[in-house]
Amino acid sequence: MDRKLEKKLWTPKRIGFMNLGILILGFIAYQFFFADLRANMNVSMERVTIATVKEGEFTDYIPVSGNIEPGEVFYLDALEGGSIQQIIRESGSFVNKGDTILLLSNSKLQLEVMERESGLYFQINNLRQVRLQLDQNDLSQQGQLAEIDYQISLLKPQYERFKELHGKKLVSDREYEEVREQYEYNVKRRKLTYEAYRNDSISRVTQKRQLQDSERRMNQSLDGVGHILDNLALQAPISGQLSTEQIEVGQAISPGQRFGQIDILDKFKVRVPIDELYLSRVYTGLKGTFTFSGESHELEISKIYPNVTGGRFEVDMNFTGEIPTGIRRGQTVRIRLELGESEQAVLLSSGGFYKDTGGNWVFVVNQSTGKAEKRNIRLGRKNPEFYEVIEGLKPGEKVIVSGYEGFGKNEVLNLK
Repeated sequence: MDRKLEKKLWTPKRIGFMNLGILILGFIAYQFFFADLRANMNVSMERVTIATVKEGEFTDYIPVSGNIEPGEVFYLDALEGGSIQQIIRESGSFVNKGDTILLLSNSKLQLEVMERESGLYFQINNLRQVRLQLDQNDLSQQGQLAEIDYQISLLKPQYERFKELHGKKLVSDREYEEVREQYEYNVKRRKLTYEAYRNDSISRVTQKRQLQDSERRMNQSLDGVGHILDNLALQAPISGQLSTEQIEVGQAISPGQRFGQIDILDKFKVRVPIDELYLSRVYTGLKGTFTFSGESHELEISKIYPNVTGGRFEVDMNFTGEIPTGIRRGQTVRIRLELGESEQAVLLSSGGFYKDTGGNWVFVVNQSTGKAEKRNIRLGRKNPEFYEVIEGLKPGEKVIVSGYEGFGKNEVLNLK
């Protein structure tokens, strides 16, 4: 007789399917709650540069290059034009004040000087003739006064005698009147002549003073004209090293043309071009240092040129200490120009990452997992060696500082 078999609930097949379902659900739950879903890629350690974040002194400076120039320069300009007749001092030689550098020749100028001298001599002679005439007029008027005084001296006693005799009726009225009229005429004549002499004398004093001033000015002009030809001998206004342009005998030089300069070699300065980005941060008194022959030397900004050309402006820097021995004009020096005081800060080494991230984030290495994870940060000032870290990093952490151009949008790097 057949017997009804009971159906088993937990068959091996059903148990297998259930276990598989549990595994799948567990995997899904793990992926949802625990797995790292961020985009990642494998990166070889040899492809990246890793730097350690540290705390230290941050110096705000920029590297610049400057050219050595003389501290003082005297430019040489020709006062008069002409052709070079002789070159007495060559470019590069040392000259003393008053040394002749070039001799010029100018026939036209020589003729002009002779004509001007002749004209001035003629005018001076005319002034002297006018002054001589004034002196002669003065003597003539003095002679007239002397003659009148002589006549009065003769007529006055005669007039007094005739007046007394006329009172006694011993001379006629006619004789008395003649003597009196002659005496009174000479007295009036002397008064008028003296008044004219006095006025003429005042005028003569003024005229002679003016003539004297004019003659003095003409003599000064004559002296100046005589020295015009001296300008054809170009001399050194100060002692130093001569530097001239390419000049040859027979070459024409125009009036006012600059043909060279004299450098004072016991003083030097450094002319430094700086990017216009730093214009607002550069001021007189800023210091910089450079190394020459193994020794460090300090410079200080003494002058800032405000003109910006080609995205750069220039400054002059003077030595604060002794000038390096052996330094020469035209040499180039690399200067570390400090823009601010040194401060303690968290420092991150500079690298190519900045151009890819703008300093907003970096890959921080987790040494325990062997991964580098993206992290947002904020950077402050920078110099050629370090960035100042404002937030996001701590001393001792390791950061990939090489370029990020091959990492795409991945947020995790698996370092192999």
